[in-house]
Formats: sequence, structure tokens, C-alpha cells
Amino acid sequence: MRSWFCTIITSKTWLLSVSDSQWYEAGRTEKVQNCLSPKFAHKFVIDYYFEIVQKLKFGIYDIDNKTIELNDDDFLGELESTLGQVVSSKKLTRPLVLKNKKPAGKGTITISAEEIKDNRVVKFEVEARKLDNKDFFGKSDPYLELYRQTETGWQLAHRTE
Repeated sequence: MRSWFCTIITSKTWLLSVSDSQWYEAGRTEKVQNCLSPKFAHKFVIDYYFEIVQKLKFGIYDIDNKTIELNDDDFLGELESTLGQVVSSKKLTRPLVLKNKKPAGKGTITISAEEIKDNRVVKFEVEARKLDNKDFFGKSDPYLELYRQTETGWQLAHRTE
């Protein structure tokens, strides 16, 4: 079974001051099971400062274990960018590269950005009954995905367990 997740790693900027050569992990998305084109629901809220270069690095990993360490997982590729580039393009798609800056196969990563203008909360109660069993052996493990429409198209907003 393969799990995928994206980790955002940043240098400098919106947390404590860090030198340009030092990176630290700012957050991780959820794991997406058995998908060659995962769409991550977890969003990162980052303060954008127009006058400061905010460097970002997005890393994609194949997780085959339960540890939180990344050194024992398969590194699939990364994207280095600035928050300004992501914000100005609203939807940035680039090829994944390896640590040595060579292409990581044909994989790409798409990063979207939008300004948060409204922080109201909506509460849903959803129930499903008598779903078809789609697994050959054992029980199905269905989940629900909620999408919302943005300027750049439909975007995954939340995925249940």
C-alpha cells in the first residue's frame, strides 16, 4: 500500500529568522493512500509580505511506514519557489526535481494560492447508508470529499477519513 503526502519546508520569513541556507519544516499535508495523482485537502495559511522574499520548498514523499521521520521514506521530488511566485500566478504548475536539481521523472506539482477574505465557518452533517462494498476482500473504507469553486476551478476543500 502506498501513501503520499506533501511537506512544505521553508527558509527565512514568516516564522523566526533563519539563515538563507537553513530550511525547516513548516507543515505537512494529510497522507493520500494509493493514488498516483494525489490531491491534498490540507491548506497552509501563510502571511504574505510583498516586500520580503519568502522562499518555499515543497517535497513529495512515498510513505510505507508509520514513523514521522522522512529519512526512511522514498523522496519523489520537490519544488523550490517563492511565495511571491505562487501568489502572482495563483496556480503554479512545475515539474518535480530531485535534490541534485535533475528532473524527477515526469511528475509535476501544482500549488494554488488565494487571499483569505472570509473566515466564516460552515458545519455539515453527512450520513451515507447501504453503500456498495467495493473491496474484493474485507470491507470498503469509503470517504467523502468536499470541493469548492475558486477562480482557478474546483479545489478539494476537505476529505474525511
